[in-house]
Amino acid sequence: MKPFKEYLEEQNYSESTVNLHTKETQNFIKWCNRNSTTPIEIDYKKSLKYIKYLTRKGTTKKTINHRLRSVKIYFDYLIDEACRVDNPIENTTVKGVKRNVNYNLLEAEELEDLYYSFETDKYQEEYHKYTLKRAKVIIGLIVYQGLNTTDLGNLKIEHLQLNKGKIYVPSTRRSNARELELKPWQIMEFMEYANEVRPTIQNKIGNHSEQLFNTNARFNAIVYHIFKKLKKYNQKAENIKQVRASVITNWLGQYNLRKVQYLAGHRYISSIERYLQDDLENLHEIVNNFHPIS
Repeated sequence: MKPFKEYLEEQNYSESTVNLHTKETQNFIKWCNRNSTTPIEIDYKKSLKYIKYLTRKGTTKKTINHRLRSVKIYFDYLIDEACRVDNPIENTTVKGVKRNVNYNLLEAEELEDLYYSFETDKYQEEYHKYTLKRAKVIIGLIVYQGLNTTDLGNLKIEHLQLNKGKIYVPSTRRSNARELELKPWQIMEFMEYANEVRPTIQNKIGNHSEQLFNTNARFNAIVYHIFKKLKKYNQKAENIKQVRASVITNWLGQYNLRKVQYLAGHRYISSIERYLQDDLENLHEIVNNFHPIS
């Protein structure tokens, strides 16, 4: 049986996160020993006693959920090692934690309009024209595939699967890998980008790495300048985090939770459920603003 720490490292967690999950898991194991059970034997009912124990200690709801996350990961590890067949608290969270609500979300039509409105022929000079074409390809991956800055910066040319009409998004410390379908018009844009635009940019900046989007600047800077331009088309377009939240919320109107979890790359279903709640709270906010109850 491999050590839990080794399992965490294989999941690409940072050193500090590995230490945090290890510490919280050790505390949970000690509690189990004091209560005549083990992490291998404990069931859902007894797991709730652990939550009550944390509550009686005066632990905040937010901290309890953080500690439960470590325990959930430990249960997943035990399943991986064939020591358990289930995760008894997989969908268990303490309700009532104050969260930031995703207000000012964009509708699907508004997201698509950001892509189609973006002009790529504003400059005659070849390099600037090609950087705009690169920007449009990036915008497509944001508004159709819901990628964030980390995802975009991690993409390599080998991840582009034009023969399958897909793009592979590798895992990160916080997200799962997934294979996402490209829209037909994205495939056409990507063909031009891979064969003409990207090589021209590579030669101009002297960067011939395997990155899909070669740059000598921080990738965040490229995304920042893209959104400065997008704001001219729609003032509601604030940043990549807001647009990604909009994409995920719109997906929830089309697919089930598990499918959306896969598309978004979230490791936990609870991360997706948050968008359902946020969307409901967003609706209440709109109702209260325009139809206040006296």
